[in-house]
Amino acid sequence: MAKETTEAGRPLATLGTDALAARIDAAWTAGPDAAVASMDAVDETLARLDEGRLRVATQGPDGEWTVHGWLNRAILLTFRLAKMQVHDVGPYQFHDKIPLKRDLAAQGVRLVPPGHIRYGAHVEPGCVIMPGYVNIGAYIGSGTMVDTWATVGSCAQIGRNVHLSGGVGIGGMLEPPGTTPVIVEDGAFLGSRSIVVEGVRIGAQAVLGANVVLTSSTPIIDVTGPVEVIHKMAVPPRSVVIPGVRTKRFAAGEYGVPCALIIGQRRASTDRKTTLNQVLREFAVAV
Repeated sequence: MAKETTEAGRPLATLGTDALAARIDAAWTAGPDAAVASMDAVDETLARLDEGRLRVATQGPDGEWTVHGWLNRAILLTFRLAKMQVHDVGPYQFHDKIPLKRDLAAQGVRLVPPGHIRYGAHVEPGCVIMPGYVNIGAYIGSGTMVDTWATVGSCAQIGRNVHLSGGVGIGGMLEPPGTTPVIVEDGAFLGSRSIVVEGVRIGAQAVLGANVVLTSSTPIIDVTGPVEVIHKMAVPPRSVVIPGVRTKRFAAGEYGVPCALIIGQRRASTDRKTTLNQVLREFAVAV
């Protein structure tokens, strides 16, 4: 998909990240006609995202994440500038601006039909994608399972050895550029039909029970001590979380509104993937 063009005598594919980012940012602010001239830079950026040489968010040594908004802009430029095309894949036919990911065998990725991985998403070797969906800009670490009908939204960052159970919904995040995507860190387990959207972060080795819904406004309440501790936008590492309801007063009366409850912590004995369900049984959590 990437074109081999030149800038100041250099092949575009050899440009450093800063130079490529400058091309994208210039195209983003330019008018439509001028932006079209930068489609080669957009294509090159998507190629690097697809190969894993770039990712929308990166984690530093301190554990904090940095979002690279210019990559969001490159993806949005793709939707703005690319033409609709017919893509024939075996018996299937698609009509879209973005093709499907290719060369999965060479990349060591198992994709079970009719699962889909969109071009511009990177999936590390050793991943299994069941009949679910991985959108553009997403990054999935090695050893992760995306189970049946689970979806990984645009630009979501999924760590290594994560299990996204059947029907899990990981929300996408493209606009405004630079917005933090959903982040699921290494070793986390998300139970069936759980939903994580709006840039919520799931800490390493955390466990979500079935049907937990986390949005930017969902109170995540640690009830393991004598006094509740409320978190927003982040589940602490190794936490075990279940759906909850708390009472809230409105003008019309008191009603139960959704929340999430941290009811415990994973033990060392449950760190192995083969025994992960044990932690759910210990806390009587539905998978």
